[in-house]
Amino acid sequence: MKTALLDEKQVAESSVYQRYAAAAQAVEPALCCPVQYSTDLLKVIPQEIIERDYGCGDPTPYVRQGETVLDLGSGGGKLCYIAAQVVGPEGRVIGVDCNREMLGLARKHAPAVAEQLGYANVDFRYGLIQDLALDLDQLAGELSAHPVNDPAGYLELRHTEERLRREQPLVADESVDCVLSNCVLNLVRQQDRRQLFAEIFRVLRRGGRAAISDIVSDESVPQRLQQDPELWSGCITGAFREDEFLEAFEDAGFHGIEIVKRQSEPWRTVEGIEFRSVTVVAHKGKQGPCLERGQAVSYRGPFKKVQDDDGHTYFRGERMVVCDKTFNLLQQEPYTNMFDAIEPRVVVPLEDAKPLDCRRSTRRHPRETKGLEYHATTEATNGCSDEGSCC
Repeated sequence: MKTALLDEKQVAESSVYQRYAAAAQAVEPALCCPVQYSTDLLKVIPQEIIERDYGCGDPTPYVRQGETVLDLGSGGGKLCYIAAQVVGPEGRVIGVDCNREMLGLARKHAPAVAEQLGYANVDFRYGLIQDLALDLDQLAGELSAHPVNDPAGYLELRHTEERLRREQPLVADESVDCVLSNCVLNLVRQQDRRQLFAEIFRVLRRGGRAAISDIVSDESVPQRLQQDPELWSGCITGAFREDEFLEAFEDAGFHGIEIVKRQSEPWRTVEGIEFRSVTVVAHKGKQGPCLERGQAVSYRGPFKKVQDDDGHTYFRGERMVVCDKTFNLLQQEPYTNMFDAIEPRVVVPLEDAKPLDCRRSTRRHPRETKGLEYHATTEATNGCSDEGSCC
């Protein structure tokens, strides 16, 4: 029975490659949800790529000018060529795919797109999105020079893989500002998914973000449906359950995890299970020491209180103790304008800051901010703000 299950998993995995290889040659509408992209950004992209694009969302609005962008499962290159225009000539776009037919389609049109744009900033690479350190083109060269014919050769191949990951990684640590993906993560085997999210986190710079569009389910998908090659390769039964999709980002170390778009009606329903498209944006940057510098934040509302991913509770209108790292984090995306940042009257130099126990949610008395010896009395000013008088 166990062998039969393994065989079915291998069949499902093989069906993904075969189906997308065929889809690189001929259009297969069943592989995509209707998605609206900016028509201005599609003008430079060849029709052959547009016709063979298979996705369920558009994460490119979360790309910024001048950034280095990585597209996971880049397929024919549509998302990469859109991002190339957004990041501009100072930016860079990397597409990673393990399907040679799709890579061939994307690479074929790269010179023509670059000529229209007036710059070349897109690089398509051969690799697995759950193993972004291993360059499969480099590995192919090693296998050509040193074919594997026996167990000793297999062991040597494993050492070669590790050397390539270490010395010539496909995508280096902390080298990317934004990771994109469009309806691809659901095609990765269940046993590889923790590594997949760890790799996304690894390649992102501190302060970077992942913007992922994918198919999710509202219920757990039974094993027998997961083993259906047609449903798996069609981006259906490999779907993450919606809550578990968000948890995967959290477990990998991301913060500020947000569903920025969710399809209201299901794309497909199978045996009562609904499958729909969502786009999630998650940020990297909460790692590091917690230092006490006398800072506080006050949550503006509209809720009475909110709790972050680390269990810190912020009460509306109350000064809450935060470490220096969190103080700075809450003034950036996606928290902009949610909190008032309150600096102490006497700033504590970073080199003098002591460790802060962040495990508790603690209110900070105004006297902690102003100082116990602060007894100033001021006169009324002519106006409450730059806009003019308030009286």
